[in-house]
Amino acid sequence: MKGFNVLHPMGWDAFGLPAEQYAIETGTHPKITTERNIDRFRTQLKSLGFSYDWDREISTTEPCYYKWTQWIFLQLLKRGLAYQAEVPVNWCPALGTVLANEEVVDGVSERGGYPVIRKPMRQWMLRITSYADRLLEDLNDLDWPESIKEMQRNWIGRSKGAELEFAAVDKEGHDLGAKLLVYTTRPDTIFGATYLVVAPEHVLLSSLTSEEEREHVEEYKELAARKSELERTDLQKEKTGVFSGSYAKNPATGEIIPIWVADYVLGSYGTGAIMAVPAHDSRDHEFAMQYELPIIKVVSPPNGSCDPTEAYADDGIMINSCNSSSGLDINGMLSKDAAQKVIEWLESNGYGKKKVNYKLRDWLFARQRYWGEPFPVVFHDDTNEMVPLSENELPLTLPELDDFTPTGTGEPPLTKATDWVRTIDPLSKKPARRETSTMPQWAGSCWYYLRFMDPKNSNILVDKAKERYWGPVDIYVGGAEHSVLHLLYARFWHKVLYDMGLVSTKEPFKCLINQGLILGEVEYSAYRDNEGRLVSADSNSSLIDCYQEKVPADKVTKVGDHYVLKDDPNIRLNARAYKMSKSRGNVINPDDVVSEYGADSLRLYEMFMGPLRDSKTWSTGGIEGVHRFLGRTWRLIVGPPLPDGSYKDGTVTTEDEPTLDQLRVLHKCIARVTEEIHETRFNTAISAMMEFVNAAYKWETQPKSVIESFVLLLSPFAPHLAEELWFRLGHPQSLAYEQFPEAKSEYLEESKLVLPVQINGKTRGTVLVDKSCSEDDVFQIAASDEKLSKYLAGKGIRKRIYVPGRILNVILDQQKART
Repeated sequence: MKGFNVLHPMGWDAFGLPAEQYAIETGTHPKITTERNIDRFRTQLKSLGFSYDWDREISTTEPCYYKWTQWIFLQLLKRGLAYQAEVPVNWCPALGTVLANEEVVDGVSERGGYPVIRKPMRQWMLRITSYADRLLEDLNDLDWPESIKEMQRNWIGRSKGAELEFAAVDKEGHDLGAKLLVYTTRPDTIFGATYLVVAPEHVLLSSLTSEEEREHVEEYKELAARKSELERTDLQKEKTGVFSGSYAKNPATGEIIPIWVADYVLGSYGTGAIMAVPAHDSRDHEFAMQYELPIIKVVSPPNGSCDPTEAYADDGIMINSCNSSSGLDINGMLSKDAAQKVIEWLESNGYGKKKVNYKLRDWLFARQRYWGEPFPVVFHDDTNEMVPLSENELPLTLPELDDFTPTGTGEPPLTKATDWVRTIDPLSKKPARRETSTMPQWAGSCWYYLRFMDPKNSNILVDKAKERYWGPVDIYVGGAEHSVLHLLYARFWHKVLYDMGLVSTKEPFKCLINQGLILGEVEYSAYRDNEGRLVSADSNSSLIDCYQEKVPADKVTKVGDHYVLKDDPNIRLNARAYKMSKSRGNVINPDDVVSEYGADSLRLYEMFMGPLRDSKTWSTGGIEGVHRFLGRTWRLIVGPPLPDGSYKDGTVTTEDEPTLDQLRVLHKCIARVTEEIHETRFNTAISAMMEFVNAAYKWETQPKSVIESFVLLLSPFAPHLAEELWFRLGHPQSLAYEQFPEAKSEYLEESKLVLPVQINGKTRGTVLVDKSCSEDDVFQIAASDEKLSKYLAGKGIRKRIYVPGRILNVILDQQKART
């Protein structure tokens, strides 16, 4: 309607855990349940009148789609960006699969809340770390919420520092023949390193553990394996660890320092080992205090004062940092300069080097599940050599399975499809077996936006001309929960495709808008003590021993800012809205709302609840208001109902020329609705249209030209009602391709203004006048004003001073006034 070609498609990202878990629980094949759910969703979406281009509909589970997901994987493989490695993974026994770090929350699976443990497995990995710098730098050019960009920056976690070696020794200082590689962002504090810490999953831990400590270390490793990385790095949790029984030599001081094992160090970050400087790192300080380890201060604050009981983590002036044997002296230097000198010393003496590090890990790209894209590779039986399929053999489709439940051993369900697994390498003709893990649910969603541009192309991923025309995505609306998952993965794949010359832009999504959640209806609960007596939620007594019970909404009333029992206003209640979920029973079925109120009322209410970006609480009663507004709009244009409840054909509009006032009301509405749509403030756009309807009810006639423009304004919000009104206004074609109304500036200016009136230089009142009023007209209005007329009646006027639009000053003839 604004003259642009718009690509607004819909598709189904339907591989992955949710579909497979449901299939396992019900015993139905995931393909059947997925197709059934897609049909259901499609019907619901169409009933709501969304302007999707259904000709471009895609599903990630269709072979014609995932053929190209597999094709992209082969390109990653060719470029060394896909590889297999033995890595510690998040294994969920209940789900029977490996989970990415992002899919584990507080030690349990995000999907289902099942316990997760860490264990080593051979997995497919994608080298997203190769793109870390570009993923970081290109964020600056994106029109995204700053909070999302900051989440990605923190997840990538770029830091500068040094990598250095500590020689492992026994208690007497005898070399054990092992070098422990450590990464630090503060090489300036090397003189304050009083112990080392290795992660429980460190590859050298077994060789570093003495026989006396082995039992304790093994127990600790088992405990750490049950924790998520988030739990282990939680700053609030109590630090735990065990002594390995080995030591290391600090290259700067020559001191023998102990090597500890602690789960606050991660094997997946840096080298999996740190030099602990308890005087200048809060985690190290807490650990040292707990286990009575030495604390040596080596950085003094510039002002010389700091809390001696806490770690000082900022920059400052170096102290206690000199050793003649090692030849390193950084005393008196600023931290930044000292760090550079330490790095130069490390490099010249072969102890280490300058290093840039990232928290970002390579993407674990395999799931031990059935419902996912098969990997297009085979492994030779005799040599275990991995061989990619040729591109003309794609798609490699999933075999039909009756039993797709997890094996429980870590072996994927696809191992049960023996006829599919056993194969022949097409090139060498050697016996081979297929990969039985599948791609994660994120694979198909990494690039779907490109397929929407060219959904029927069977020859290439996307036509270059179409990609140049449509790309990048102008506006992407999505939840903040995708910040370090889908959004980061899609950016990585897009950059790979950009390097291959398949896409013309560096980034896939130009503008990102996070929509807020719609929460379930407010739930009310009351407290009862052990005797069963009601206790007010604001009671001074403890509520810990009380139990809560739900209170029906019809028994609740609001007093001030609080909710209380109708029967006993002294009992204040808890009122809270929760995220919609089947388990709480607070999910709203759109079919029920559409059946009772119509699709336009549902659409309008969702937009009227509040700003798009804010979370909002659903209230079925709130639909009544917007439903009444649509009813008023209908009656304004069509007229009141006939005695039998029906409406006459056509409308009550007239062919009259609109008045100036009507045009001003219309164009003010056009200007506001246009601006609010542009700024995604749909709720205030609706308010503007409500104001228009209120004003229009006061008019003696409804000029057709004005009403037509209003119907076009309303159409994006309530398309069904607007189409019907458009037809009744005499238009046989849809309004979807009509030009959206444009506000004209001449009707936006206020025609009247409030003009101050002075008598002998003293302001005595104001008058409302047209901007075009002449001096004589303004004076006549002032003279007839009840308040001002008493100052002018019977008085001679010596002079009038009139500044148009600013002021009228009447100078009286004082002599005539005296007579």
